[in-house]
Amino acid sequence: MTALPLELRGDCSRCVGLCCVASSFRRSSEFAFDREFGDPCRNLQGDDRCAIHAWLRTSGMSGCTTYDCFGAGQRVTQQLYGGHSWREGAAVADEMFADFRAAQTVHELLWYVADGLERMSAGPVHERLRALADELDALMVTSEALRSVDTLALPAVVAPALDEVVALVGGGGPQHRRADLAGRRLTDLRGACLRGASLLGADLRGADLREAALLGADLRGSDLRGADLSTALFVTPRQVASASGDATTRLPARLGAPPQRWG
Repeated sequence: MTALPLELRGDCSRCVGLCCVASSFRRSSEFAFDREFGDPCRNLQGDDRCAIHAWLRTSGMSGCTTYDCFGAGQRVTQQLYGGHSWREGAAVADEMFADFRAAQTVHELLWYVADGLERMSAGPVHERLRALADELDALMVTSEALRSVDTLALPAVVAPALDEVVALVGGGGPQHRRADLAGRRLTDLRGACLRGASLLGADLRGADLREAALLGADLRGSDLRGADLSTALFVTPRQVASASGDATTRLPARLGAPPQRWG
């Protein structure tokens, strides 16, 4: 069991629409219009809810459906800002947006660390992971603590421990680190290293991805029907939401129910 009693999934009901303001995107197949950083989305309502949440995909905003802040939004809103909103003025907004972006990095790393702590076979590295979890969590106590470090450098600090988890839990499979596998038909990926790999539009129907390391892998548009990711490492809600699957796809238990659109 994980030693992290933290919320590592987004809860919009306790956030103030941070992802709808503190981000930017360009018109594409995933977004119906351009939006600059700091400009509230045209669909964001005064109650910080999305006016088209139930119709995002049919409204050309599928990119929003693949997003998850790993719980950073509600933690910044409730813990660091005591429920205050960016709507209170530019000074609050600028600081809150910067903290939110940094907090996303911290919470994403906590997600990976928690994954390692849930793996019994990664026991030899658990003490190290718990120490990293404590260090990361301490950065979220106050805004001052969060701003005291270069959060962009944190992934490199955590990476060696995650690599050790991979070696203990899986490993021995095909090595596809940062490989371009876009559009490929792949099935035998058990224990594979797919860290940073592009699996854009890949045909993974029925693929065995047990113990495969998917840290940073791009699964957008990949076909996961019948694939087994039940024990895959470092799978995120974003990756799953960006792919396609069905009732026969097996996902890690920590991800909960598959996307409704999978059917």
